[in-house]
Amino acid sequence: MNSIRHIFVLIAALSLPLFSTAQGNLPSENVTVLKNFEAKLAEAERVEIQPELPSTDTVRLTQVYTLPFKTLSVDYPPPRIRPIAMPRDEVQEGYNGYLKLGVGIPTTFYADASYHLFNDELYDLGLRFLHHSTNNKKVDNQRFMFNQVGVDGNYYFDQGFAVNGRLQYTSDIVHFYGYNFDPDLEGRPIATEDIRQNFSTLDLGVGIFNSARTVADFNYSADADLYFMSDSYGATERGFNLRAKGTKWVNELHSIDIGLRTDFTTYEDTAKQNLNNFYLTPSFTFHGEFLKAKLGGIVASHEDEFFLYPDAQVTANIIGSSLAAFIGAEGNLQKNTFRSLSDYNPFIVSRVELRNTDYLHFYGGVQGNLKVLEYSGQVGYQQADDLAMYLVEDPPENDVRKRFVVLYDSVSIFNIRGSLTARPLKGLEIIGTVNQNFYDPANQEKAWHLPSLTINGSILYKTLEDQLLLKTEIFVENGVPYLNADGIADNLNGLFDLSLGAEYFFSDNFGAFVQINNLLDNKRRRWDFYPTYGMNVLVGASARF
Repeated sequence: MNSIRHIFVLIAALSLPLFSTAQGNLPSENVTVLKNFEAKLAEAERVEIQPELPSTDTVRLTQVYTLPFKTLSVDYPPPRIRPIAMPRDEVQEGYNGYLKLGVGIPTTFYADASYHLFNDELYDLGLRFLHHSTNNKKVDNQRFMFNQVGVDGNYYFDQGFAVNGRLQYTSDIVHFYGYNFDPDLEGRPIATEDIRQNFSTLDLGVGIFNSARTVADFNYSADADLYFMSDSYGATERGFNLRAKGTKWVNELHSIDIGLRTDFTTYEDTAKQNLNNFYLTPSFTFHGEFLKAKLGGIVASHEDEFFLYPDAQVTANIIGSSLAAFIGAEGNLQKNTFRSLSDYNPFIVSRVELRNTDYLHFYGGVQGNLKVLEYSGQVGYQQADDLAMYLVEDPPENDVRKRFVVLYDSVSIFNIRGSLTARPLKGLEIIGTVNQNFYDPANQEKAWHLPSLTINGSILYKTLEDQLLLKTEIFVENGVPYLNADGIADNLNGLFDLSLGAEYFFSDNFGAFVQINNLLDNKRRRWDFYPTYGMNVLVGASARF
């Protein structure tokens, strides 16, 4: 750029003499500059303009978009979840066989043995034998002997169902030793055969059930049981019970159940009696987070007469599992057979009348689980028609055998019951139950030989890595009402039984035990003329393999 400027100045300088020569005749004057020229603009008039916003367009335009439908295929890879290790409870070692042998005072022999064979996918088979006998030589013929042997098993098919079978024989021998406490029979020689009673029972059963979950979430089962029973005085009884049940699960929570049962009983002594019942039991059970409700009923039939009973219970959680309230109603026809009556009172006569107890029960209460404490309390009212009671046979068929006849009466029963289970420490368990009945018979003066108050309690403690088990038990029951020798209502003495026990395993397979029953030597008469044994001791050895 500077080079171009220099060339231009040089050309201008060379051209100057030419211009000077051409204008040589011009006049020359001196000019004096008095003031530099200053250019100015004349005053202008300002035009004021006020800007205005254009008016708002209030027209609302609606636009319609048309989008072509297209299905997108999105691939969702499975999430990678890392399992968290959870602590496991220690699994107790299982054993196929168990054996317990003992002897005691008064003269007692005890044997309990069982053995099981397993094939988880094909079958399981169990064998059991039980013997228990006692002879108190201080009281003539105060003795008993109980024997039971049985086998049961299941066979599983690949198609998802299984069949089972059961076979059991029971011999229950008792003696009518009540004559020892009748002053009129004092010193009279009594032959053992004259006061011996043997209840022999043979049980058979078969069944079928689904052993795997079905596609429709439907569980089914059907079984048939048959028994033959006889005693030492010519009484016989046979029973046939056929049951079928189906359960349909809804959303894996709620169940629809329906059951059908036929129960036939034939009893023969000097005459023949039949007691046949039919039952239909439909129900629906709802399981909610805070509410569980079972709504159902029982339709029972006997001798072409139909009976309808409720089978309902509603349980509501008030404070989670800590406190729940429940209310319910139930009823049924409960059979009184020679077998059930003699199981409750082995000193009954051989000639009994079979009847149904028609009962209706309304109840309500609370229950809960406080981690270390489980509890339940309930009150209820029950109306029972033809409730079985017991009185000494008068006059007796045989004056040596002190036996009981069965009476039936309609009874109103108000009931209070409660239970408690506490586990305050590892290995320690405390259990208690109480049951109080208030009987109001319609015809009889008292509810003969039926206890009104029963209290049971036990304390179990396992220690030394579960090798040692310590046990304390208590049983309390009021004296039952009976008719004394003058025909006046009275009460027998009550029960207060305190027992202690211990069992210790020296190794995984062998151990020893001791059981001391009735430490206070309470000779309570549960049945008139029949006091209990008092204090008795049983010691022995046990094995598992």
